[in-house]
Amino acid sequence: MNSSIYLGGGCFWCIESVFKKVNGITFTSPGYMGGKSDNPTYEEVCEGYTNHVEVVELQYDKTIDLNQILNIFFTVHDPTSINRQGADVGTQYRSAIFCKPEERSSIVNFIQELESQGIFKDKIVTEVNDIQKFFIAEDYHHDYFTKNPENAYCQAVINPKLNKLRSSFSELISE
Repeated sequence: MNSSIYLGGGCFWCIESVFKKVNGITFTSPGYMGGKSDNPTYEEVCEGYTNHVEVVELQYDKTIDLNQILNIFFTVHDPTSINRQGADVGTQYRSAIFCKPEERSSIVNFIQELESQGIFKDKIVTEVNDIQKFFIAEDYHHDYFTKNPENAYCQAVINPKLNKLRSSFSELISE
């Protein structure tokens, strides 16, 4: 049986592109979570009207564990940046994890361990929340990088994240 977690680390195109390459990830879907309105649109989320986070639903099997997923997540985005990732600015780009209640303490412990190791110069600001209602993003956001590899954003932002994935986690990916 698959498990699910929802990760927000900037633009959902980036997070989805990275995790689509990871062995054990059986399904990805970009969407919105953690806001205050039903059925938000991309435009509403981007304008900051809803307080949703751009997240990616990850379903994974037993060939990968939660700590491996978290290691990848904290490597490919900046968990110390409040309401932004690079040039993407707004609450929709905040670092957030939406998990099952029984996973919360393990994730919080993982973050505390990262902080104690001094890997990041600044404090980790990643939110850890219980799973909330997930709103699937519009069709054109799904598998965006595969469909638009020559897009300037993909070249400038997603490719470096994929290179970081390849160099740090080659044993966990398939090309």
